[in-house]
Amino acid sequence: MENIEKIKNILTTSASLKMALAKDEKFIAMCLDSVAKIVDCFKRDGKVMFCGNGGSAADAQHLAAEFSGRFYHDRDPLFAEALHANTSYLTAVANDYSFAEVYSRLVKAKCRKGDVLFGISTSGNSQNILNAYQAANNKGMYTIGFIGKG
Repeated sequence: MENIEKIKNILTTSASLKMALAKDEKFIAMCLDSVAKIVDCFKRDGKVMFCGNGGSAADAQHLAAEFSGRFYHDRDPLFAEALHANTSYLTAVANDYSFAEVYSRLVKAKCRKGDVLFGISTSGNSQNILNAYQAANNKGMYTIGFIGKG
């Protein structure tokens, strides 16, 4: 019986969060602004990049695939990439510099003014994600953060 209540609690908490977000005008405005920036980026033949660690890296890769794949309907591919996907690069830079530098170096190499960077971090404190944001801001990119509560 205890596991049943745990599952119900997890589902109820998730639904409550979604309901709260649906009522949050500031959050809705940020979503609309982000969508407009992404659409503008793609209209200018720009790139949308994603980064995260662990499960957030898996989420980043999934989101990038939806843009470069087909999502709901057939269309031309859009340039979207998860920055962790090149494991040779990732392990070399982590070894030669530090793990904190793996994403910022790719942002410096691959991105241009007007591109978009999504950073996904449960804590919101991952140094490699924060460094990527700094590199993106230095280039004049638009940054979006998906972070956990708090």
